[in-house]
Amino acid sequence: MRRIAITTLGCKTNQFESAAMAEALGRDGFQVVPFEDAADIYVINTCTVTARTDAESRRLIRRARKRQPEAKIVVTGCYAQVAPEELKGMDGVHLVIGNTEKKGIAGLLKEIGEKPRVLVSDISLEERAGGVALETFTEHTRAFLQMQTGCDAFCSYCIVPYARGRSRSIPPEEVLEGIRIFAQKGFKEVVLTGIHLGGYGLDLDPRRQLLDLLEIVEKERLVQRLRLGSVEPTEITPSLVRFLATAKIICPHLHIPLQSGHDQVLARMNRHYTTELFREVIEELAAAVPDICIGCDMIAGFPGESDREFEASYGFIESLPIAYLHVFPFSPRPGTPAATMPGQVSSNLVHERAAALRRLSDQKKRAYHGSFIGRELKVLVQEKIGDGMLKGLSRNYIQVMVPGEASMVNEEIVVRITGTCRGVLCGELV
Repeated sequence: MRRIAITTLGCKTNQFESAAMAEALGRDGFQVVPFEDAADIYVINTCTVTARTDAESRRLIRRARKRQPEAKIVVTGCYAQVAPEELKGMDGVHLVIGNTEKKGIAGLLKEIGEKPRVLVSDISLEERAGGVALETFTEHTRAFLQMQTGCDAFCSYCIVPYARGRSRSIPPEEVLEGIRIFAQKGFKEVVLTGIHLGGYGLDLDPRRQLLDLLEIVEKERLVQRLRLGSVEPTEITPSLVRFLATAKIICPHLHIPLQSGHDQVLARMNRHYTTELFREVIEELAAAVPDICIGCDMIAGFPGESDREFEASYGFIESLPIAYLHVFPFSPRPGTPAATMPGQVSSNLVHERAAALRRLSDQKKRAYHGSFIGRELKVLVQEKIGDGMLKGLSRNYIQVMVPGEASMVNEEIVVRITGTCRGVLCGELV
């Protein structure tokens, strides 16, 4: 059983861990094939952030079972961590392993048998984040690097602290070495990921912070471009803003979870900031870092959200200098306080509000993108898409199309933006 297929649901941390599993399995003699191909073993790296993602994980298990009835099915990730027995009971599942155990997947697969097994330890007892070394990142021109895992926030809608454990940081020397390795392998951009990235280093001895590491990368020019994942608003300090204002390596792009633009809803969510603080952070960033791209997460229809609260939240977002939203219709996650809160919003109203927020996001995105027409952007070419066209990503997270040759893939080029095409910006080589 040497042909193995891996599919991934959820966050960039999961994507990084799937890449690490694929690399480890490749070194151990397995042939990693696309998930749609016939395989001897299928690995589903699950997400459990909502009930819907649980359902999607189950659907992928059934799909693998139907495609190759004789294959072994292995389930890991956050859903496996919090509901292992539920997954073990599904037809075709041979092995359920937790987020800690997935690091040793190559050894575990050698012992896979016909009788279903669960190997999931208590992740709340984990005190350290073990380093995961990667030398490649399959099918990407940008590489993700996990530097932190776990979360101590316990937002009322979120199961992640139970699935990932307490906040734990990779030692800075290991993170820096990971960046160096990716740069040596030819990656022009590294994306730092974590479950609670802004909490990086607080568990280390001596204590560190995210800014300490960023300053080293900037000073030593370890890679051409470094991008941050999601950072909480309370962790964007004045010193971090001042650093970003002059940084040459760090991309001018931050994803900052908001979740609601109303203080009472934020309090029910157990989010530890107010809209006033959030506005101050966003406006300071926009003033200090020219052309910065700021994205926000939003939850539509949180329990108890009245029409008045939603309208105030909508108006708050409308007034901010942001570029886009990631909108999530509220979906009760069993095991979280929000799942049993009074005032559950009807499904139809939840989706109406989510649709309104997505329309607002489209407006914000069009306005932000339109501000670059006639200007020049540095674009990392990611792929050739046919008809002599290339597609890439600017430092401030804008997709750009430009005429060019396949040899330019994974090169950073300068593009003069001339307009829009196929829903993205397009331009010409400078």
